[in-house]
Amino acid sequence: MGLRFKFNLVLLAVFLAGFGVAGYISNDLLQRQARERVLGEARLVMEAALAIRGYTVGQVKPHLIDRMDKGFLPQTIPAYAATETLAELHKKYPDYDYKEATLNPTNPRDRAADWEADLVNVFRNRADSREISGQRDTPTGPALYIAHPIRIESAACLPCHSTPEAAPASMLKVYGSANGFGWKLNEVVGAQVVSVPMSVPLARAEKTFNVFMISLVGIFAAIGLVLNLMLWAMVIRPVTKLSKLADRISLGEVGAPEFKAGGRDEIGVLARAFAARLLLESDSATVTPASGGVVTISSQIDSGWLEFIEITPATAGC
Repeated sequence: MGLRFKFNLVLLAVFLAGFGVAGYISNDLLQRQARERVLGEARLVMEAALAIRGYTVGQVKPHLIDRMDKGFLPQTIPAYAATETLAELHKKYPDYDYKEATLNPTNPRDRAADWEADLVNVFRNRADSREISGQRDTPTGPALYIAHPIRIESAACLPCHSTPEAAPASMLKVYGSANGFGWKLNEVVGAQVVSVPMSVPLARAEKTFNVFMISLVGIFAAIGLVLNLMLWAMVIRPVTKLSKLADRISLGEVGAPEFKAGGRDEIGVLARAFAARLLLESDSATVTPASGGVVTISSQIDSGWLEFIEITPATAGC
């Protein structure tokens, strides 16, 4: 097993560990960001519904209230206005859904589904709860939802929902007297529910994750290539040349090529020390002092010269 193979094996193990950790952290982060983005969109839709309700109560109903004797105008009802307006948004964005889910609604279209009824009951059992969020599967994929309670906080709502006898005749003519009655002050009768699909943000998160991981592989490949080139140039090549030269000298081969050991790093020091030992053991070794305590050791093997320069006295005495 060569040095390069061992080096690449360790490098690969480190990369796989880092790749796994980076993949887990980045995927979790992107998924959470996608969820937060969906929640932000859901809250935006919820705020739009609340704004429509407030606008209806403050600026629409006062202008139409006098006409209620001639005929019931559902446009004066805040829940109706919010539902109708966001239904227009639903036509263009069918996965974005808003509903005022009610256990006993006046309008049958507002009747709560089973999972929506569970949300209403949670609000009924937890008086301090103001918002519930969660995720559920839909035919078009996973969707995130948020829900706010619909609580009867004003007695102005009771004439239309307390008893059929107290309700306007024009309303009874439109919706009948079977549903939407029996409501009480401060009672939770339903929940505003906004559903937003997660498919788009999840797709974006997945795309970003894939680009990040591919980039990580590319960066690792580039680093691995550079490190391998450095390993070959600074370690493997000089050690291989020295090893081959040592083998040729130990076999008594004549015509050994000249080899100069340069550099002041660990490989250069090792090469000079090893070569000095070989030369000192050679019968034709020559030690020439130089200035600054540096010596030159050289040996001639027939027509070939092997020379090592800048050998310190300590190294030359090995």
